[in-house]
Amino acid sequence: MFAILFHTKYREVLKIICLCLFWYMVSSAMGVVGKLVLSDFPYPMTVTMVQLLSISVYLIPVMKSFVKTSWIPYHIPLKYWLQIILPLSFGKFVSSVSSHISIWKVPVSYAHTVKATMPFFTVILSRIILKEKQSKKIYLSLVPIISGVVIASLTELSFDMLGLISALVSTIGFALQNIFSKKCLKEVGLHEFSLLFTLAIIAGCMFLPVWVFYDLSRIIEDTSLSHSMHLPRLIALLVIDGFCNFAQNVIAFSIIALVTPLSYAVANCTKRIAVISVSLLVLGNPVTAVNVVGMMTAIFGVLLYNKAKYDQHREKKHLPVLPSYEIKSSHNINSIISDSISNGYIGHYNKNNMEIIASTDNSKLLVV
Repeated sequence: MFAILFHTKYREVLKIICLCLFWYMVSSAMGVVGKLVLSDFPYPMTVTMVQLLSISVYLIPVMKSFVKTSWIPYHIPLKYWLQIILPLSFGKFVSSVSSHISIWKVPVSYAHTVKATMPFFTVILSRIILKEKQSKKIYLSLVPIISGVVIASLTELSFDMLGLISALVSTIGFALQNIFSKKCLKEVGLHEFSLLFTLAIIAGCMFLPVWVFYDLSRIIEDTSLSHSMHLPRLIALLVIDGFCNFAQNVIAFSIIALVTPLSYAVANCTKRIAVISVSLLVLGNPVTAVNVVGMMTAIFGVLLYNKAKYDQHREKKHLPVLPSYEIKSSHNINSIISDSISNGYIGHYNKNNMEIIASTDNSKLLVV
């Protein structure tokens, strides 16, 4: 029996390690390929459109395998579509375009360093939108993040203001997506792939007229593309970039389902280090020692933030919270009692008075 459990645990750990390694490889490849594409093909909106289409197309076989319900959540009320789904879709294409503009204008390593500010914006936006308060440890962990990004910005040899602004806009957009995506998944009970599929389709439809008006006409007028000997290479890079973007999303969701939030956060930080390191080695953009220190300081701050967030979550989880029940009739009392027992509560039940008293070490619940 022990051997079977050990073998199962070993296989699970091996699966997680393989997924993380593949995640790092795909993300690093996407950073490098994206930079190569935008260097030869300065149309970030077109690259964004290719990625949105790729997610929709490549997700079809995945949806057939894992999602047994409706792919698009038609059951969601119209009000929820207008308040959550449509803003999420709008934010998705705006964030994607901004991300590609930042990679186009500044080195991949610097763009990903700026994106390390996501916890800072998540804390601020969660406070404004969800009225969430954070612990002192979380607020203190933001200091090295901001300090690292400031150092990296001041010492970046290829600094570009549009690139910095675009990276910040992209980060804010992704922070908003994280907040509302979690809210959507929790309240509506959507499958992660179903939400991703829906957002990609709606974002693509929203983005289509913008792309036609702004990029398509410029591409048609760009005679250098039609006469270029590297057109097949460019198309191949766009296809690879779209697939990498799709694979990164799917792998991220798969890892989230297998590990704890802290483990995922650490893996995500390691992924960012891998992307920065690979881009520096492959693309060879010049950096200084102080610039690298700024990058690592920001990444270290993200690790501190994730640890503080995890500690705060554990403290809340260990607080004694008793369930509340509304008794409509006597037939559901047995289920309430069994639920109380299974959750570690000790109580007694008086059938005649329809009274339940459940208690923990330091609190009581009385339902009459």
